[in-house]
Amino acid sequence: MPPTRFRAVDFDQPPVVRVTVDPDTPVQLHPWPMSIPAVAQLAAEGLDLDPGVTFLVGENGSGKSTIVEAVATRYGLSPEGGTPFGRHSTRPTESPLGAALRLRRGVGTGRWGFFLRAETMHGWYTFTEEHAGPRDPAFHEMSHGESFLAVLRTRFDSPGLYCLDEPEAALSFSSTLGLIATLDDVVRGGGQVLCATHSPVLAAMPGATILEVGEWGLRRTTWSELELVQHWRAYLDAPERYLRHVLDQDS
Repeated sequence: MPPTRFRAVDFDQPPVVRVTVDPDTPVQLHPWPMSIPAVAQLAAEGLDLDPGVTFLVGENGSGKSTIVEAVATRYGLSPEGGTPFGRHSTRPTESPLGAALRLRRGVGTGRWGFFLRAETMHGWYTFTEEHAGPRDPAFHEMSHGESFLAVLRTRFDSPGLYCLDEPEAALSFSSTLGLIATLDDVVRGGGQVLCATHSPVLAAMPGATILEVGEWGLRRTTWSELELVQHWRAYLDAPERYLRHVLDQDS
């Protein structure tokens, strides 16, 4: 995958410095998503976002995608994926958390960004084809993985906030490595990344901040300490130790 080329803009601060929840917002009255420990911790303590790449890693239902979606929508990105300047909607499913967030933005930063949301990219491809520009390929004519790589080539090209929700869903091992290279270009060009992932390959990106999400809420950790990494290591070493618990050995 060719390297991303950025417009030359340098910011002293990242696009988003801190995320908090407005205590007066009606979201506090909702049992969901406030019942999710990570969201409750965000509401109580706020979250400082480091420059560069931050990964949220955790089990399904832990709240990582809910937080990424909320930050993306509050920043002004389309909730079903895309930039701040193109809006499309098929069936709204976003939580009320986004409307309740307050983002402290970096001084002097712009508003460019992109939300790559794996589960809704098909709809974004259709929207883009209906409003195609000269640089837009025919996304629907590509494989799932190729279309994701095309998005990286054509949209991850300027300083800004890039929110990704499980982008590895469409990518092979080698393409995931290519995504890491793209995220590195984003950071070197003055951009900031917030990404929810299940991928131990992606989470191994050097220099990234890792927040493990679970019943404890949010906690900073290292790649080697992630439960995800420990499980993958154990599974690859001896798959049968896991499979015997999920397969009917008598069949």
